[in-house]
Amino acid sequence: MYTFDANNLSAKTQYKILTGSIIPRPVAFVTTQSAESDVVNAAPFSYFSIVSAAPPLISISVQRKEGRQKDTARHAIRSKELVVHISTEPIVEDLNKTAATLPAEESELDRTNLTLAPSTYVSVPGIRETSIRMECTLYDHIEIKDEEGTVTADLLLAKVVGYHLSPEVYDENTGYLDARAIQPISRLAGNDYSKLGELFTLKRPE
Repeated sequence: MYTFDANNLSAKTQYKILTGSIIPRPVAFVTTQSAESDVVNAAPFSYFSIVSAAPPLISISVQRKEGRQKDTARHAIRSKELVVHISTEPIVEDLNKTAATLPAEESELDRTNLTLAPSTYVSVPGIRETSIRMECTLYDHIEIKDEEGTVTADLLLAKVVGYHLSPEVYDENTGYLDARAIQPISRLAGNDYSKLGELFTLKRPE
């Protein structure tokens, strides 16, 4: 067993250990809109999870690059709106293209075959080709700082105000979603992703 003092590790080493250990991670595909130009930005984020069901909150951590806030965080904080999609196999190639670093006035979607769909509860549009999308408002924004007080990430807590679920993945009779039909993809370390693997059931103790 290797033992490391986290205080003595570089940020790069911390990243390798954390992203290589906490796997698989679901990938949020997020659209936001610029207040200045109405450009719709889209980007994937694997620091993504559920926070609460009452109220319905999800979390997305947007890492800063050299202290600079990314478009997704900046737009969501200013407009207080975003749309979060579940990343799936059918769109993974296009999704990967949106991870490119582009000027703020250029939409990542222009490099893909994905199209926009109007939202019902927020002004930011979503992605038509996704099977699950959640329209959200910003519940809270928390700046994550390092030991020197430098902001390294923007933690977004988003409140879901509306769901769009494809009939292929949602059973209206039971209220459950079909994991196999969703075909979710998840993030590993480096350039690696994974598909949904073998499923098993384990009943919780009373």
